[in-house]
Amino acid sequence: MIPAGFTALHLGALLAFFVDISWVAIGLFLAFYWLRLFGITAGLHRLFAHRGYKAKRWFQFMVGFLGAAACQGGPLWWAAHHRRHHKYSDTDDDPHSPIAKSIWHAHVGWVLSPGVRESNIDIMKDWFKYPEIRLLDKYELAPAFLQACFCYLVGALTGAGGWSCVVWGFLVSTVFLYHCTFLVNSACHLMGTRRYHTTDESRNNWWVAILTFGEGWHNNHHHYPSSARNGFKWWEFDPTFYILKVFSWFGVVWDMRSPTPRALSKNTIVPQS
Repeated sequence: MIPAGFTALHLGALLAFFVDISWVAIGLFLAFYWLRLFGITAGLHRLFAHRGYKAKRWFQFMVGFLGAAACQGGPLWWAAHHRRHHKYSDTDDDPHSPIAKSIWHAHVGWVLSPGVRESNIDIMKDWFKYPEIRLLDKYELAPAFLQACFCYLVGALTGAGGWSCVVWGFLVSTVFLYHCTFLVNSACHLMGTRRYHTTDESRNNWWVAILTFGEGWHNNHHHYPSSARNGFKWWEFDPTFYILKVFSWFGVVWDMRSPTPRALSKNTIVPQS
């Protein structure tokens, strides 16, 4: 992710006002929002950044590919950036804290910062043994380019219009995905409830959880970052975990980490129900 590219994608998304819209275009918009969201939540976040579970190499590559297609950076860059967020959460060294800086900076300002591409990839050495992941990180824009081409082909073959499907299935979908996932950085440190005492102002926010496949349970996550699940209660909507659980039934993923009863009751602000 680079500031110029981030801006260009937003400007490109404005073409939605000038192209036709069809059910095919809407379908691509939703499909690539959900697929790439899962790539971010299950792949870049819970697998690469926190090692919340183990997975087959093809699955690692798949979620890394989908995450990279979201134009939020390569898997190693993204995970290194996120590990820094946890290490310095809500301090001046946090790359996107609305507490230490501003809500604007936490949501989009950090993306536009001159040094946004600087990241200590060396802290990701635990993933260096997978050349396919390093390749994804090096050519991070390739998945996005292939997705845009796929949208064009679908539109052309179905008669829905190639460029219309690129605009809705790639550009608009990418921008919408940006702002939904960035709510975890901004809204989830300002709005919501706190179940646990943590060293930051992370909060659980139900509507962000709905938009982001369970990432809105941010206070839960900061309490126990290495968990493969963010929704600790049965009623805390966490589709990322549900999908991973299904994959575990077939041996694709395993060793899914989850907080122990002791961890769930530790440092609580209010008694647990």
